[in-house]
Amino acid sequence: MFGIGTSELLIILVVVVIIFGVGKLPEVGTGLGKAIRNFKKASETEGDAAAKDANKPQN
Repeated sequence: MFGIGTSELLIILVVVVIIFGVGKLPEVGTGLGKAIRNFKKASETEGDAAAKDANKPQN
């Protein structure tokens, strides 16, 4: 995963906890998840959307 090992991930986690605090971690995670979801939605091309619509079952 991007060449990041366990020790690097632990260092990043410690820095995030120091900066935001333990109480803010759920909010930070939620915000990050929403940002990733919005990025995926925005980067989706019209062809991708048409392919998804074609795969949906019709009622």
